[in-house]
Amino acid sequence: MIPESRIRRLNARPPSRGKYVLYWMQQAQRAECNPALELAIEQANALRLPVVVGFALTAFPEANRRHCQFMLEGLRETRLRLAARGIGCCIRQGPPEEVVPDLAKSAALLVGDVGYLRVQRAWREAVAARVACPFLLVETDVIVPVAEVSDHAEFAARTIRPKIHRKLAEHFKPLRPLAAARPSVDLVPRSLPLDDPAALCRHLGVDARVPPAEGLAGGFAAANKRLERFIGHRLQDYAEENSDPVLDACSGMSPYLHFGQISPLDIALRASESDAPRAALDAYLEQLIVRRELSMNACWFNPGYDRYDTLPAWARQTLDEHRKDPREFLYSRAQWEAGATHDACWNAAQAEMVRSGRMHNYMRMYWGKKILEWSRTPEEAFETALHLNNKYELDGRDPNGFVGVAWCFGRHDRAWTERPVFGKIRYMNANGLRRKFDIQAYVDRWLGPGEAGAPMGRTPDGVDYPRLFKQNAPQRKNKENR
Repeated sequence: MIPESRIRRLNARPPSRGKYVLYWMQQAQRAECNPALELAIEQANALRLPVVVGFALTAFPEANRRHCQFMLEGLRETRLRLAARGIGCCIRQGPPEEVVPDLAKSAALLVGDVGYLRVQRAWREAVAARVACPFLLVETDVIVPVAEVSDHAEFAARTIRPKIHRKLAEHFKPLRPLAAARPSVDLVPRSLPLDDPAALCRHLGVDARVPPAEGLAGGFAAANKRLERFIGHRLQDYAEENSDPVLDACSGMSPYLHFGQISPLDIALRASESDAPRAALDAYLEQLIVRRELSMNACWFNPGYDRYDTLPAWARQTLDEHRKDPREFLYSRAQWEAGATHDACWNAAQAEMVRSGRMHNYMRMYWGKKILEWSRTPEEAFETALHLNNKYELDGRDPNGFVGVAWCFGRHDRAWTERPVFGKIRYMNANGLRRKFDIQAYVDRWLGPGEAGAPMGRTPDGVDYPRLFKQNAPQRKNKENR
């Protein structure tokens, strides 16, 4: 049974007669450990009907080929795994408010999963207004339902942590998969082919300027393999090593969590069953549950999560007080994108993101702080950081991505010692990286041995790094910013 705290009724439609129960899959793109899917099966079995899964393939804001191909690789596998459970999956191109109501015309009940972003919430509201059958939403993307944790945007991890921990025991339980009493594989209407995700991206006209991430495939099998490797070889040292970008002891689950290809509950339970030291497990679950679900809380209760003007008042005030401070360097959007700054550490972090589709958490903090320091205004810096994060990160364009960028500008943080440009925003510099880590090894990994300035190579758009660096030399202590 799925707990009532996970379920919300999105319309007041009376019970409907139909041929099947439809699960509109959007956020939770998986066939395992999926509360929305299990509720759909439970309801279908009670109604003696089959379950059909529907997916609307539509343009997500700022998505490109990197994101789309990774998602399609996962959906290809998910459709096969659903078929193994006797469940048909129909994937159609079009906006959800058109695709889902059409598929729901013959449905007795519509079940959906919860999304925390504005666009996801708007999709669900539009669908609810257009379907004739009851519509239930189920939270699939968090371990403790957001509304059960708090009724407001939490100030920081320290305020939400005890609230999550109080509710954790009742939700930290395996989800038993149900058998679909009636198969539906043969009931599925026309559906897009997923045999070749790259070809489908071309057919759909997806922005192809950002290629797939190096060596990273989408889907549950790939996520599972990476998770097993992490638990078997990295988790035991996580408490000591997770902040070191050279060791890169992180789990690498964020791209798969972003697309719902693996469940956070599944990850947490499997990590908890390992023989890792308590300190290591606690450190990992802090990131996976508390920090991650703080981001969901922030986006749910603050619909302007991606706007500079919704940062904490103290942060905006201190940045405004220092907006006319001299900047030692100023870079253009093109230079940021090409990783063509004077700082090899920053360039390496940008190169990691451009090539691999992810960036080590510690380096992402440093990366965001330097954008703030070397931009003309804090507003410009905020927009630049969001643009780059959303364009290249596989886990961008989601609550963790938006809140992670905002953290660099004071979200979920406190005031620190006042400095030029930063004001009371937390400060970071390259000397700190050198004191804590063998940061040159990180630079060598992503830029090449001995690199000290602008990297060699080309952007995904085909722009040559050295030429770009010379054409857009950093403005240093110029009249404009004195």
